[in-house]
Amino acid sequence: MARAPFEIAGVQVKAGTRQTVEVPVAKLYTHTPLHIPVEVVHGRRDGPVMMVCGAIHGDEINGVEIIRRVLKNTALRHLRGTLLAVPIVNIFGFVQRTRYLPDRRDLNRCFPGTESGSLGGRIAYLIRTQIMENVSHIIDLHTGAIHRFNLPQIRAELKNPETVRMAEAFGAPIVINSGLREGSLRAYADSQDIPVITFEGGEALRFDEVVIISGVKGVVRVMRELEMIPAKKAPKAPKKRSETAATSQWVRADIDGIMRPVARLGQKVSKGQRLAMVADPFGETEVAVTSPWAGIVICVNNLPLVNEGEAIYHIARFDELGEAEKAMDYFRSSYENQMDGEAVVPVHPWDEG
Repeated sequence: MARAPFEIAGVQVKAGTRQTVEVPVAKLYTHTPLHIPVEVVHGRRDGPVMMVCGAIHGDEINGVEIIRRVLKNTALRHLRGTLLAVPIVNIFGFVQRTRYLPDRRDLNRCFPGTESGSLGGRIAYLIRTQIMENVSHIIDLHTGAIHRFNLPQIRAELKNPETVRMAEAFGAPIVINSGLREGSLRAYADSQDIPVITFEGGEALRFDEVVIISGVKGVVRVMRELEMIPAKKAPKAPKKRSETAATSQWVRADIDGIMRPVARLGQKVSKGQRLAMVADPFGETEVAVTSPWAGIVICVNNLPLVNEGEAIYHIARFDELGEAEKAMDYFRSSYENQMDGEAVVPVHPWDEG
């Protein structure tokens, strides 16, 4: 018996086909309609319904490119289940190159939404009822905020065994057992027992090739783990690509001034180690920024102009720091080897020299 069509936003997609569905979301002042584009790949055989989404913060664009490349993967011809690819969730913010909606609300704090609330609440309600209705698994793609570069990492609430399975399969060097934020897509999905992981990598309004490649590979690995696409014909002995952080903490500037970074993204640091120096323009007042514990730098503020209290370094803490360092070394070597043949080899904040 043929598999039933997949219905989304009133559109039916037949088994064994793929279709772009334009979900109407709102209109501009000019009466121009806006839509959230969803690529539906509906396999011939039953399986999970996975949503992969990007740009819920409109300026976080790496996820858009990750999804574009995933959709070009030839393994999707043999898809088991259904893939819902939503490259641009916050269409308003994406068009305006900003994180937020026009009313300055954060769409990722508006779930589960309401049919008659704020713009953010209405869009969240639309996503929940029109796109997420039959989803069984979610990968939510993010970057750091503007001027903040995130090491490729997975953030997840690791109570659900299926979530742990997805997080480990993704293969980012770091997995952070991250609490849920009220109003986030992740918190809503968790409340519905939908396993969800968040991939963070790079910074807002910038493409980064290593982050994009690691994101594409991670999504494909999860789909293989869930048996949505065929496994490799000759699988190698699995290596542990990830290490889970027990906790993490932002380190903040104690004074206003100009920051001179010392520690690099992805670097192992010891407790009390100097991360940066902050000084006034004349150098009369200078303060060292130090690590609160031994760990690995997972995010760096790239803007050297800082105010007192501003978050400048994010340090992840591990029960087994040596194992985390091995995961970082494996990540570096994997992508250095891959980028060697490129015409232009990008320089990343975690590169040496």
